[in-house]
Amino acid sequence: MSFILIDTSSGERTIVWRRDPRLTVSPAFLQRAWITSARLLHVDGHDPATTSVAASWARASGIPVVADLDHVTPGMLRLLPFVDFPVTSKEFPVDATGEKNLLKALPQLQRKYGFRTICATLGINGALAWDGSRFWYAPSFKIRVVDTTGAGDLFHAAFSYGILHAWDLQRILDFACAAAGLNCETLGARGGIGALPKVKELLRKGIHNRALFSKAQLDRAAVDALHKKRG
Repeated sequence: MSFILIDTSSGERTIVWRRDPRLTVSPAFLQRAWITSARLLHVDGHDPATTSVAASWARASGIPVVADLDHVTPGMLRLLPFVDFPVTSKEFPVDATGEKNLLKALPQLQRKYGFRTICATLGINGALAWDGSRFWYAPSFKIRVVDTTGAGDLFHAAFSYGILHAWDLQRILDFACAAAGLNCETLGARGGIGALPKVKELLRKGIHNRALFSKAQLDRAAVDALHKKRG
């Protein structure tokens, strides 16, 4: 059960929610064929005992695992070794490492768990990713924000879409930022979901918000991260 509070001046939202323990899915409920017949597995931070089993099956079958991670919980440590593409809140890497600088926190987590790529969503500041050798960054688009509810879900959906189409990370991040931005233009978590042509139109004609990171800043941070990796 969720109550969503929206600031009408900015579109920012706060969710007050409660998840009934009876909604917990046990590992015994899973059937391996559900996982191994998929092209991609998407999991979140709930029920890590179960999602870690599903993710381990996917990993064994060569199926990419994308994870939506907002908060660090003790049980989540069972899941992370099986995740290929964690897409996190900007708080998650900081909480997980104690390092407040995302340009240092993302490489730390990637080195520890061997992710193919780790990505942090930054709200109006776009999205930042580290693939083990370089940073990728996409600023958000200038849109008329009404309600940010569901923007993260759309980002994850678009990110997964890009993975399935074997796009490079820059294209994935730009596409995901566009899809997420469109969903903020109307009320409700699903009200602004844009069809593919509309997302592509925003990519072609849209104006970006000011970038949080410069290319030089990202290049320097990558050199530092690689130096620590070799050290």
